Amino acid sequence: MKGGATQRTMRAFMVRALSFSAVAALTLNPALTPVVASDYRAAPAPASADGQMNARFLALGVGKSIVIDLPRDIKDVLVADPKIANAVVRSAQRAYIIGATVGQTNIVFFDAAGQQIAAYDIAVKRDLNGVRAALRAALPNSDIQVEGVGDGVMLTGSAASPIDAQQAAEIVQRLVGSVDKVVNSIAVRGRDQVMLKVTVAEVSRSLIKQLGIDLTANLNYGTTVVKFTNNNPFTANSAPLVSGNNLTTQFGSSVTATLRAMESAGVVRTLAEPNLTAISGESATFISGGEFPIPTGVTCQTSSTGTIGNCVQTVSFKKFGISLNFTPVVLTEGRISLRVMTEVSEVSTENALTGGAGGTTIPSIKTRRAETTLEIPSGGSMAMAGLIQDQTKQAINGLPGLASLPVLGTLFRSRDFVNNQTEMMVLVTPYVVRAVAQKDLSRPDDGFANASDPQADLLGSLNRIYGVPGRTEPARNYRGTYGFITD
Repeated sequence: MKGGATQRTMRAFMVRALSFSAVAALTLNPALTPVVASDYRAAPAPASADGQMNARFLALGVGKSIVIDLPRDIKDVLVADPKIANAVVRSAQRAYIIGATVGQTNIVFFDAAGQQIAAYDIAVKRDLNGVRAALRAALPNSDIQVEGVGDGVMLTGSAASPIDAQQAAEIVQRLVGSVDKVVNSIAVRGRDQVMLKVTVAEVSRSLIKQLGIDLTANLNYGTTVVKFTNNNPFTANSAPLVSGNNLTTQFGSSVTATLRAMESAGVVRTLAEPNLTAISGESATFISGGEFPIPTGVTCQTSSTGTIGNCVQTVSFKKFGISLNFTPVVLTEGRISLRVMTEVSEVSTENALTGGAGGTTIPSIKTRRAETTLEIPSGGSMAMAGLIQDQTKQAINGLPGLASLPVLGTLFRSRDFVNNQTEMMVLVTPYVVRAVAQKDLSRPDDGFANASDPQADLLGSLNRIYGVPGRTEPARNYRGTYGFITD
C-alpha cells in the first residue's frame, strides 16, 4: 500500500511539472503563436442548467482577433474549420480567436477532465469599420448602417435625400470593389417637393419708315407717244404699310406724281409666369394654350362611274401657348438641380400664308423656347436664358442714274427703313415647399361677385368685386372695390 501511494504522488507531481513547463514555454516563446489581438475580451459562454454549454455567437472581421478568458484551465481546443478561424492558447485560461477568411465555423474549449468549458459560433465577415467611417464623413446628415452578408455588404437605415442614398451605395461599391456585392436597402426619410416659378418677360419694339414717289407721264411728239412709268417697291418690309395711302399730284395733262409716305412704330410686351410643383426626382408638365387648325388637303370620294364628289377639307392642329416641363432633384439641404424646358408661343400674322380659292390665311407661330440643366439654391433666382436682338433693314429702289441725283433723285426712288429690337429674359426660381392648410391658400375666384343690374346698365360694370380682403395685400387697407381686376 505504501508503494502504491508513493506512485500516485510521483505521477501527480510529474503532471504538474509538465503543465507548468507547457505554460512556461508558451509564455516565454511568443513567436510560436503569432497573433494580432484586439482590445475586445469575450466573456465565457454561460452554462445551462443541465451542465451543457450554450454556444455563444461571435462576429469577427477578416484579419481581426478577440481575447477569450475562461474560468478553468484549457486542456484541449476543437476548431471545426481552421481555414475560416483559428484559436491560439496564450496561457492556461486565455486564448485568442483570429478570423482568417469569410465564412462560419465553431470553436469548443475543454478542460483536463474532458469537460466542455465554452463553445463559440464564429462568423467571419468583412471588416466594415473603414466603410462606416467613410459614410459618416461623407454623409453626416444620414443614419446609414452597414452590415456584412457573406462576402457582400448590406446598407440599411435612412438617408436625407435620394442623392445621399445613391452616393452611399457608390462609396461602398468603390471600397468593396464590386457592384454585385452591395445591397442598397436605404430608406429616404422624406422626399422633398419643389415648386418652380418661371418668368418669361419680353419687350419688342418695331419702327418702319417708308417714303416713295411714283411717276407716270405721257409724252407726245407728233405721231409718237412715249409713256413713262416709275413704280418703286418697298423691299425691306416686303410691302407697303397701307395700300392706297397716297397723295397724287398731276402736272398738266401728262405727268402724274404719287407720293407714298408712312411711318409705323409699335411695342409688344409679353409676360408669362407659369408655376409648377413636383416631387424630387419626378418630372412634371404644365401646358396652357390651345390649338389652331391648318388645312392640309382635300379628300374626295370617287363613285363607281368615276364621278368625284363628297369632298372634305382635311386639317391638322398646331399647338401654341405656355408650357413648362422640369425635373427637380434635391441634392443637399437647400440646393436643387433642375432640368427645365419652357416655351411661350403665340399665333402671329408675320410670315403668314394666304392661298386657296377662298383666300384662306394660314398664320405662323412665334416661339420662345429655352431648355437647360442648372443648380440653384432654394429661393434663389437665375437667368437661364436671355436675348437682345437689334435688326435693321434699309432698302432704296429707284430708276438707275436718276435715283442717284442729290435732290431731284428723290422723285425717282423709294426708301424703306425697318428697325426691330427685342429684349427677352427667362428667370427661374425654385422653392422647397411643404403642404399647408387649405385656409391658407386663395383661389382666383375667391370673393367674385357679379354686378347688379343697375351697376351693369347704368355704370357698365361687369363685376362688383374680384379678390378677397387681406389676401392680396394684407398690410394695406383698401376702400371701395379692389382685387386683381376692377371693371
